[in-house]
Amino acid sequence: MSETEIVTEEVTEKPEGSLISKLEEEGDIAADYLEGLLDITDLDGDIDIDVENDRASLAIVGGKLRHLVGSNGEVLDAIQELTRLAVQTATGDRSRLMLDIDGYRAGRKTELRQLAKESAEEATSTKTSIKLAPMNAFERKIIHDTIQTLGLSSESEGEDPDRCVVIFPA
Repeated sequence: MSETEIVTEEVTEKPEGSLISKLEEEGDIAADYLEGLLDITDLDGDIDIDVENDRASLAIVGGKLRHLVGSNGEVLDAIQELTRLAVQTATGDRSRLMLDIDGYRAGRKTELRQLAKESAEEATSTKTSIKLAPMNAFERKIIHDTIQTLGLSSESEGEDPDRCVVIFPA
């Protein structure tokens, strides 16, 4: 009987620890890939690795890296996808890692939260739904999360790359 209890405890505790270990491994693989990329391009930058919201999170900071972000984060998105592919090749599992370069995503989160708050106020005061400009999945998620915390509802509509968020009044 006690063996069953011990096995149950191990089974319930192990997934959390193994998830963190898996995400840390993804972060290490991604960091190695990004270091190689920075070396090839002869760019300086430090790579910070973290685990946030059940995904590996990496940030490249320092140096002159703004051109690695590109217009509206397009180059950053491409580098993130290449990094995810490198991790997938090494682990055999699809990665959901997030990459930030030069603080672009962190700044964008702040802008998007403000946009969501302003749009929520407009939807509430005019009692009409507000349709935002097309956004990528990362940006839409920030908007949806912020709208939810404000007590309103939102949904995505359309097809990529023209997929956008619609915010509904309370």
